[in-house]
Amino acid sequence: MMEQNRDCADNECTKESCEGCEQNRKSMMEALNQYSSVKHVIGVASGKGGVGKSFVTAMLAVLLNRKGYKVGILDADITGPSIPKMFGISKRAEINELGFIPERTAGGIKLMSINLLLEQEDMPVIWRGPILAGTVKQFWTDVVWEDLDYLLIDMPPGTGDVPLTVFQSIPLDGIVIVSSPQDLVSMIVRKAYNMAKQMDIPVLGLVENMSSVKCPDCGKEINLFGESKLPAISREIGVDILGRLPIDPKLAELVDKGEFERFSSEYLADAVEKIEKL
Repeated sequence: MMEQNRDCADNECTKESCEGCEQNRKSMMEALNQYSSVKHVIGVASGKGGVGKSFVTAMLAVLLNRKGYKVGILDADITGPSIPKMFGISKRAEINELGFIPERTAGGIKLMSINLLLEQEDMPVIWRGPILAGTVKQFWTDVVWEDLDYLLIDMPPGTGDVPLTVFQSIPLDGIVIVSSPQDLVSMIVRKAYNMAKQMDIPVLGLVENMSSVKCPDCGKEINLFGESKLPAISREIGVDILGRLPIDPKLAELVDKGEFERFSSEYLADAVEKIEKL
């Protein structure tokens, strides 16, 4: 982890020592590919896996793209990539003298994922932390993103090597934290929130996935995991709830078909509005 300035560590923080800390932080940032320009970088994170980060990342990308923004997705979940499958992309990415060329979805969203570089999409990525982290850096430094308004980073779960690399190496404008309604939500959100806070990354808001399901017979909303704990956590840490995603079989079907861009819901409209205000 980034070494803290000695003056700050001794609680004798001065203007000069804080500037030193800021310089150290900036010195760890990797340079963007020279043929690229990215206005805003947003991370989508969680304290654990299986809560739907890729789902939220993809939905935010599509909604921003529909508003006319130039959008890209950097799939930083190297050992569990799912973004290409959601958009029906299976061909391998091209590489030329300029760098890696991201693939484009049917709607024009650019994306780069390790699955676009493997011989087969079901090949396991059995790498140790430093190699995983290095690959994520390359997706920032060696991919020709060209001009983007927003680059969304689908981050791996937890607070280990790769999330730390993203926080330290890529200039994030903020993160969206994804959770689910189970009792674990308090711990999940706090882990991601506390990591972002320690790394000086703004938390833009919270998104709850799998919040409910609609009965196909009567249309009643059913809370499968009980009453949501997110409002209480939101008040406690002072971070807004930007959306709740129900369990929707139609969305799941589009994911399975690789046709996610065809969804018609506006579940994350508030999240998009918050991102636009950046």
